[in-house]
Amino acid sequence: MSTKPLIHLVAGARPNFMKIAPIVRALQADGRLAWKIVHTGQHYDRDMNEVFFEELGIPAPDVRLGCGGGSHAEQTGKIMQAYEQLCASEKPDACLVVGDVNSTLACSIVAKKAGIPVAHVEAGLRSGDMSMPEEINRLVTDAITDWFFVTEPSALAHLKHEGKPDEAVFNVGHVMADNVLYQAHKLASPGFDTSSFETDAFKRAHPRYCVVTLHRPSNVDSPESLQRVAQVLRAVAAEIPIVFPVHPRTRANIEKHGIELGANITLLGPQAYMSFLHLWKDAALVLTDSGGLQEETTALGVPCVTMRENTERPITVDEGSNTLAGTQPEAVIRAALDVIQGRVAKRGRRPALWDGRAAERIVDVLARKLGA
Repeated sequence: MSTKPLIHLVAGARPNFMKIAPIVRALQADGRLAWKIVHTGQHYDRDMNEVFFEELGIPAPDVRLGCGGGSHAEQTGKIMQAYEQLCASEKPDACLVVGDVNSTLACSIVAKKAGIPVAHVEAGLRSGDMSMPEEINRLVTDAITDWFFVTEPSALAHLKHEGKPDEAVFNVGHVMADNVLYQAHKLASPGFDTSSFETDAFKRAHPRYCVVTLHRPSNVDSPESLQRVAQVLRAVAAEIPIVFPVHPRTRANIEKHGIELGANITLLGPQAYMSFLHLWKDAALVLTDSGGLQEETTALGVPCVTMRENTERPITVDEGSNTLAGTQPEAVIRAALDVIQGRVAKRGRRPALWDGRAAERIVDVLARKLGA
């Protein structure tokens, strides 16, 4: 009896698991392929426990490499060493990586050198900003990828420009949209209890509000950039209550530099997936620098203002609910108040193939490529 081809599903950071979850469900439903979830340990906080995986509807990782901490180089090196040993012992038939984190880069290099085909989910995205570590990871990973799974037209154009063969590129839609649609449906189901969520108490007290998430070094690592952020938040909070689940590094920098955010702002700790979704899905505005949240807000039609000079996800601006505002306070404040005061009601539309079935398309391609 022939054995099923084995795929390693590599993830290391919270957003990776949100992208892996729909693929796991599609693999379970399809049945042609064997698979293992490989958790590199890049994010090793307490939130990455069994509850997190239960929320996403996926089993706990089959393998935990435990490679958290250290600089970019230290972390990448540790992951490469650990994953090389795993590949030597298990000899998978393919390595599937998602997104643009250090784990994506490290495991794709190891797999490629071991002669294992690399599948990159969310391939071809480009910000053009070489100061972003994620941009380096995207470029290097796509330089050695065998099968490219693409979320939007800009990524198709980039891969074509970079000379990737058409037969290796697959426009499948977006697993991040798969996941948020699945989770939002679960959240809306009768009997789903949100009363234990920290965000539920905030929502009951504030019928209309703005959600903020900021974590990129360009926004939160220097006192100058944090002063710009504070100027924006004070102006927006004068119009509408703000709730800000604060990344630990962001909170540490706010305290270190003595930044005053002002009144009408509620700071929360990092939120579990469902608690955070429960919060932002009903927001009047999301103000963020997160790539994933730009996509999720577009999938659910929630107005979003992105505090960045560039985005590798232009479809969220061209078709979706996102506005790219730059980082100058005046421009960000103007974009935010346009939404809050009703001058701009940008809900956009959900892009083609962002229909909740991207993972099914990915699994079908993999099964055919691996002869399953």
